[in-house]
Amino acid sequence: MTTMTDSSVREFKMPDVGEGLTEAEILKWYVQPGDTVTDGQVVCEVETAKAAVELPIPYDGVVRELHFPEGTTVDVGTSIIAVAVGDGAAAAAEPVQEAVADTPATAEAEEPKPEGRQPVLVGYGVSTSSTKRRPRKGAQAPADAQGASAAIQAELNGHGPAAPAAPAAPAAGDRPLAKPPVRKLAKDLGVDLATVAPTGPDGIITREDVHAAVSAQPAAPESQGAPAAVAPAPSPTAAPASYDTTRETRIPVKGVRKATAAAMVGSAFTAPHVTEFVTVDVTRTMKLVEELKQDKEYAGLRVNPLLLIAKALLVAIKRNPDINASWDEAAQEIVVKHYVNLGIAAATPRGLIVPNIKDAHARTLPQLAGSLGELVSTAREGKTSPAAMQGGTVTITNVGVFGVDTGTPILNPGESAILAVGAIKLQPWIHKGKVKPRQVTTLALSFDHRLVDGELGSKVLADVAAVLEQPKRLISWA
Repeated sequence: MTTMTDSSVREFKMPDVGEGLTEAEILKWYVQPGDTVTDGQVVCEVETAKAAVELPIPYDGVVRELHFPEGTTVDVGTSIIAVAVGDGAAAAAEPVQEAVADTPATAEAEEPKPEGRQPVLVGYGVSTSSTKRRPRKGAQAPADAQGASAAIQAELNGHGPAAPAAPAAPAAGDRPLAKPPVRKLAKDLGVDLATVAPTGPDGIITREDVHAAVSAQPAAPESQGAPAAVAPAPSPTAAPASYDTTRETRIPVKGVRKATAAAMVGSAFTAPHVTEFVTVDVTRTMKLVEELKQDKEYAGLRVNPLLLIAKALLVAIKRNPDINASWDEAAQEIVVKHYVNLGIAAATPRGLIVPNIKDAHARTLPQLAGSLGELVSTAREGKTSPAAMQGGTVTITNVGVFGVDTGTPILNPGESAILAVGAIKLQPWIHKGKVKPRQVTTLALSFDHRLVDGELGSKVLADVAAVLEQPKRLISWA
């Protein structure tokens, strides 16, 4: 094979495709070694904690090597593909001998570790962040680790040594540093944390340290003549020995699902939630929906009850603007927003996402219908961008599409309120003094009680119900 100089090979690094993201999973490669690529050509699809994104290459050349196989989670700033450019492209066009790297460690050993996160692609700039990256399992040791501190930092970056020099165990009388799950593991395995040498940052004992301590313990003899063999320590990521694959399935939590889980836990235990409910006759709203479907102005647009529910919420916010706010913990201030970025919770194959319609308050009803249709279609195709999910102020979640009457929705992090819409059903209802079948639904409004007191939350929910009961209020209140 023709030898190429380093200057003729460009390394394309995993960009930060969303503000503050630290890693992404490679879902699919669209090119293979030996393929010719051009500036702007999409070479792979990756999934971040927010969405699936296609990555374009920023230069012309010939693919020399793919450093990671599909399904690998890669840190931002790590090279994922090598491309021969300029004079080297012609040489690389010959039959390529290198195959896709078997493990992430192979590529990592061949390239120098980046000094820091740098902008690597137009439109995908990164911001300085002090967030520590999650160490990748299975990374190999660097050839020349220098000292315990270098080994620890390398491990944090996903390049930790296989057997780092163990720091000294905690001094007698000092309480060992370990997280609750690690303490429970040590207790279950009968390990005294005071005897474990920590390898985590700032002297924290990790699960691997506990397992290493178990492996290092001498075996207790079964008899005076022959010592018993010590069973190998279980892998921290391995399934339990009793795990039956015919009766259970384990699904790794990553990408959108992992981010959603973390966000919901953070929201539930940060913002004090209050939920209020109201059941309302929406028969007139359903009639208006049918009339709008026949209107030429709405031709080609998605006209459904969600459209008028969204408009009703926007009218209620206009009448009660203080509900459209956020909590600034650092400044201890309430930030009232003079715009509404209306979030719509959408279930997708990759999990629940909440894209939002920017400046929804300023849109006419036909414009709102167009934006809702585009938002839903993009979400179903899995093409929602990270930017579309940032900056939301209030959200609507339509649980009625699943036949559910109502629920107690959890706030989207950073937002003040979320409206859950239940199924619209024919029910007996007292109308003009008589019991008649009417279209009825139940609304549930959850709000952050630090920002919204009971009076304000009740007014907003009552206004939404009033508009849906008498849609003509869209004109008189707008």
